[in-house]
Amino acid sequence: MDAELDALAQRTGQWLLDRQWRLVTAESCTGGWIAQALTAIAGSSDWFDSGWVTYSNAAKMRQLGVPTTLLDSVGAVSEPVVAAMAAGALAHSDAQVAIAVSGIAGPTGGRPGKPVGTVCFAWAQPAQAPVTETRQFAGDRESVRRQAVIHALQQLLITDMPAKSVP
Repeated sequence: MDAELDALAQRTGQWLLDRQWRLVTAESCTGGWIAQALTAIAGSSDWFDSGWVTYSNAAKMRQLGVPTTLLDSVGAVSEPVVAAMAAGALAHSDAQVAIAVSGIAGPTGGRPGKPVGTVCFAWAQPAQAPVTETRQFAGDRESVRRQAVIHALQQLLITDMPAKSVP
């Protein structure tokens, strides 16, 4: 792992420990890279619950309960879908916070309104509205994916989520 990702993953782990939270991920275009970066940290089993790589729409529906109608109406790369992915990940885990990511890493797959480099994010907690965002990243496939991983973790650390202890 590179030094920037390692440091960010360590900060994320401490942030989670400070809140007594566990994290779950639901990833598409990042292919499990967020989970990999986090679980590369020794002791991550204290704050990382689980991760799903739901690359296909069928996997998003089957594993996370994303509605077919939602995927058909707005597409996999959309804020409503990542919000549903995060909700599904929380529902199928013991985590207190979720990160979900879906995007078009390229070099193909872009279309008008959703060019290559478009990535949607959701950060969620049970019984609260998720925070969602769409970003546009430049570069090749690896660069888009790496930027998405970094952004997902950085935004988690600054997202206004109340620190509630696990009962």
